Amino acid sequence: MGHAGAAAAAVRHLGSAPPAPRPVEALPRPELRCVRDGERAPVEQGEFRRVLGTFPTGVTVITAPSADASRPPAGFACQSFSSLSLDPPLVCFMVGRTSTTWPRIARAGVFCVNVLGAGQGDLCRAFAVSGADKFAGVAYDPAPVSGSPRLAGAAAWIDCAVHAVHTGGDHLVVVGRVTALGAEEPVEPLLFHRGRFARLGTG
Repeated sequence: MGHAGAAAAAVRHLGSAPPAPRPVEALPRPELRCVRDGERAPVEQGEFRRVLGTFPTGVTVITAPSADASRPPAGFACQSFSSLSLDPPLVCFMVGRTSTTWPRIARAGVFCVNVLGAGQGDLCRAFAVSGADKFAGVAYDPAPVSGSPRLAGAAAWIDCAVHAVHTGGDHLVVVGRVTALGAEEPVEPLLFHRGRFARLGTG
C-alpha cells in the first residue's frame, strides 16, 4: 500500500497494540472541497443522502480517554463503522474532517467502539451533539487495554489502537487494530435507517 501524496500526511502506523501506544498527531484541517471551482458535483447532496439512507446501519459511539485529567473523555456517535480484516484483526470508522472530537482521539492513539443496543437511542443523541460534556450522567468503565470508556448497556465493545488514517474526501478513514473485544448476549442492536432509529424487524 503506497503512502505517497495526500495519504502520506494522513497515514500513521502505531505498531501492533503496544502497551503504551504512541499518540497520533492531530491532522491539519484541509480545505473542505471535493469539487474544484468550475466543476459540478456528480450528484446532488440531498439525493446522495436520501439514496444512501436506504442502507440500514448499526449505531456506535467511539470513545477515547482524555489526555488531560481535567477534561472528560472524548466520544462521538458514529454510523460509519465496519469490520475490515480478520488477520490481523482490524476495524474502521469514518469521521468528518471538521470533527472537533477526532483530534482528541488522534492524540490518545486508542479508542473503543461501543455498539449501541436498541434502547440506547437517547444515548446516541447525546453523543451526536458538540460542545457539551457528553459523559455527564453516563455509566462506563475503562476498556481493558486502552482505558477508553466502555459504555454500560452497549451490545458490544471493541478496544483498539489507531493503526492507520487515510483521507476520504471530506472524511477520514480511521483503521484500528483490535486489542480486546466482547459482547453482551442477547442484546438487540440499535439501527439507523432512512434518517431515523429502527429495530430489527421494524424497518
